[in-house]
Amino acid sequence: MEGIFYTLQDFMLHSKNITYIVMGIVLIVLPLFWRFLSGRDQKKRTY
Repeated sequence: MEGIFYTLQDFMLHSKNITYIVMGIVLIVLPLFWRFLSGRDQKKRTY
């Protein structure tokens, strides 16, 4: 993309697209990170 927005609609569409991409990445990474943190707790238990 050129980086020049000629209308407000172009700017809003670009902003919305970036937001959806970021939220998609967060929804994929957050559960993986949670499993990583949870897995570490289970291995360190001592009885």
